[in-house]
Amino acid sequence: MLLLVALSSCLAAGCSPDPGSPADNDRPQQKKAASPQGPPHRDLSPAEEIEVDRAEQDLVTQCMQRQGFRYWPLPVLSAPARKVGAYVVDDVAWAHQYGYGRSFDNAAQKANRDHPNITYVEALPKKERVRYSRSLDGTFTNTITIDLPSGGSVRTPRGGCYAQAKEQLYGDYPTWFRAKKTVTSLTPLYVPRILQDERLTSVVTAWARCMTAAGQPFQSPDAIRRERESLIRGMTEAQALRSESTLAVTEAQCAQKTSLGKTARALEAEYRDKVARDYTEEFTAYRQMRLSALTRARSL
Repeated sequence: MLLLVALSSCLAAGCSPDPGSPADNDRPQQKKAASPQGPPHRDLSPAEEIEVDRAEQDLVTQCMQRQGFRYWPLPVLSAPARKVGAYVVDDVAWAHQYGYGRSFDNAAQKANRDHPNITYVEALPKKERVRYSRSLDGTFTNTITIDLPSGGSVRTPRGGCYAQAKEQLYGDYPTWFRAKKTVTSLTPLYVPRILQDERLTSVVTAWARCMTAAGQPFQSPDAIRRERESLIRGMTEAQALRSESTLAVTEAQCAQKTSLGKTARALEAEYRDKVARDYTEEFTAYRQMRLSALTRARSL
């Protein structure tokens, strides 16, 4: 479900609830988690997340250079781009400028196609391409594996420049990987309950009435997400951007009028905190290590 995707992204970024709450002042970015052995640890702000991400790319670049390869830092998501994917857009100014983030999608696609790292690797001899890949990503002959609270497992190589960069930033890559994957995989345990909560469904109904009155008869934000591509089919890129911006502004206005965004965020925090009680150690490590990474990033 789209709410699950949005909240999962948000939690991964350390916010409550999303990869992108539409209004920074509504994000519980500074909400603190109790630590059994010390003071509470806050989450990072979007600007601080950007600092860490840039430092990680710099460390990867240095590592690859030591392996004899060129490497260009990958683009780091801007603060506005980190708001893409929220359950509902409720920042009118953001919606007016970015719509649903199509410009960010286009930029990402262009980077995936034209980034210097891509063309550089394609020009390498086959053996060097293999060595480049192993230097960057490591191999799956030596991995870190974690069982996820919601079921299944995930693994990642222990070696490679990506792993080394995270080791330098977070201090202990295996511990960081386990903490992050545990924290960011909890959403399936509580999102279904949010979707059935009358406090959300009643506000969604009010939001839908507002949208219908504004000439946009959608029953939920999910309905817009499902139909988004069909709504702009056959349009030029400029037309699609304008159309999505108009719809997103209406969505945001109705979300503000009905407090849908604030309600969804409050419910996500409430239900997440209940589940998090069983994973206090992982939540504490996740936040503490992110703050440590920020300190290290600023010292590079």
